[in-house]
Amino acid sequence: MAKPLMAKATAVWLVDNTTLTFKQVADFCGLHELEVQGIADGDVATGVKGFDPIAHNQLEEVEIKKGEADPLYKLKLKFNPASVGEEKRRGPRYTPLSKRQDRPAAILWLVKFHPELADAQIRKLVGTTNPSIQAIRERTHWNIQNIQPIDPVALGLCRQSELDSEVQKAAAKKAAEGSVMTDDERRKLVSTEQSLEMEPEPRLPRNIAGLETFTLGGSKDAEDEEEAASARDYSNADSFFNLPDAEKDDEDEDSDDPRR
Repeated sequence: MAKPLMAKATAVWLVDNTTLTFKQVADFCGLHELEVQGIADGDVATGVKGFDPIAHNQLEEVEIKKGEADPLYKLKLKFNPASVGEEKRRGPRYTPLSKRQDRPAAILWLVKFHPELADAQIRKLVGTTNPSIQAIRERTHWNIQNIQPIDPVALGLCRQSELDSEVQKAAAKKAAEGSVMTDDERRKLVSTEQSLEMEPEPRLPRNIAGLETFTLGGSKDAEDEEEAASARDYSNADSFFNLPDAEKDDEDEDSDDPRR
């Protein structure tokens, strides 16, 4: 559904100058009903100047009167020939001047944590060029030593939904090619919504923490000693106990007898 220009400012004007319901204003401006209610209460869009949709050729006054007469009536955006095909226009993503120095950090983050993304996908997300991506991949960028990987969503270069969409496309392409992914790669392909819905891993109680690697079996050295002991030959008991020679003891007793 097409939205008016400066939707929030238009909502401010409609709330201040008409008796339309919050739902009618929300549906026309593409906002949530509670957000429109916040505008009416003064909690949202504080300081935003209203944008007159009638004066800027976006809404007919007749539509407003119909909406005020019928709370279930949905306002219709006025047809603007200049906006035809505007949403389908293709081209490089525009990056504000204040955020262009953050693009290398975003590229490094995408290359490091999502290596499955193609250069075209990174270029679409960050709004950069192929030589810049190649320089980051090959670590030949002139400032590569000072670049730290930062999430492009946190930098404001793209939205989380856009990043998740590109990651899912890369996952589908990789699965179609039949390549096997590692556990780390598969974990990275999970979207933010899916990761938030996952149950947390159970944690061990504090009183038994550190015992997860404890085993009842003996150590490897003890097992080696047991194997060596079982391989010994104990068939000759006399040699095992180191008993003295009986014949030699008899000879010593005969030689020491003074009566002989």
